[in-house]
Amino acid sequence: MNITDTKKLGEFIKKMRKAHHLTQADVAIAANVGVRFLVDLENGKKTAQIGKVIDVCNALGIVIDMKSPFEKIYEVDVE
Repeated sequence: MNITDTKKLGEFIKKMRKAHHLTQADVAIAANVGVRFLVDLENGKKTAQIGKVIDVCNALGIVIDMKSPFEKIYEVDVE
């Protein structure tokens, strides 16, 4: 899936949470974030802290796979 904005990210996280039959409280506890943070994230709030976003993704088993068309041009290898 190609995530291009915070709204799409929030929708995807919400979809995955519901697919796992988890409440917002369940995910918040697993990710060590507040429920209010998760609500804001699922609603696409643009000021979400990236570290916490990654924690929520990890708690839901979401893999973040970043790609750039410049990887091959500049021979970027971050692994």
